[in-house]
Amino acid sequence: MQPEGVAGLEHTPLDSATRTRMVVSARSLCQSGDDHRARGRYAQAETLYHQALAVAQLVYGDRHVEISVICNNLAVLYKYTGDFQKASDLYQRALAIIEESLGQDHPDTAAIYHNLGGLEHEQGRHAQGEPFARRALAITMRTFGPNHPKTAADMAALAAILDGQRKYDESESLYLRALSIFERDYGEKQYDIAVNVNNLAALKEAQGKLTEAEPLYRRALEIKESLFGAEHPDCAVTLNNLAVLLRKQGKYGEAKAAYRRALTLLSRSLRSEHPKILVCRDNYRTLLQLQRKQHGC
Repeated sequence: MQPEGVAGLEHTPLDSATRTRMVVSARSLCQSGDDHRARGRYAQAETLYHQALAVAQLVYGDRHVEISVICNNLAVLYKYTGDFQKASDLYQRALAIIEESLGQDHPDTAAIYHNLGGLEHEQGRHAQGEPFARRALAITMRTFGPNHPKTAADMAALAAILDGQRKYDESESLYLRALSIFERDYGEKQYDIAVNVNNLAALKEAQGKLTEAEPLYRRALEIKESLFGAEHPDCAVTLNNLAVLLRKQGKYGEAKAAYRRALTLLSRSLRSEHPKILVCRDNYRTLLQLQRKQHGC
């Protein structure tokens, strides 16, 4: 989200040269935060975002669009780290600024609704997330049309939330439409494709179509590894999902290796009580119990 063209009131009287330096500093700090977050360096990213916010507030005050950008990006980080209330508060703060400055039907407003829906989805609160996701899709559909990548991203986000409510037909239709747009515009190696393929695999798995789900999980993992490297914590999400599938197929050895790798990646960047670690650890324990029963232990 990169809003532009909106003026704001300065919080502190500053000479032109000082103001320019501070604006550049705030944007640079925020960009550095984005870079660290993308690399899975969450603690460093948090520090940089807070520094960016402090500088930006000195320049702009509390109600400028630039403040909403930093709040949104910091909220994304807190979603990753499992600090869901902090993420929600920051998204709501960003939304209030965006709606006040740009209006309720602006694409940047849609971006915040998209993220609010994703935050509810992350917590398993799919019904609560659906209105946010539908609002985001309605805005992007009107703004960009039905075949734009931004619209596809909102289709995919809504599909994940519908999948969580077992609304499989609408969910699968949205996944496939979004995937066709992403592949047309981005080719094969793009993060949105990886996420969409992973989620489509999860839908197939939920429908009991395990042989269709496995190659989709493996494709999603290969894309993430090619984009970020094999040691990035985001790979752990797909590894865990793949391990669950392999366990269901009775491929215990492959599943065990995938769980171990996922836990190693997650433990490097997330606190031990993070929901992703707890889920992966519980899944791994279930596998070990099944192995013991299989061997009569």
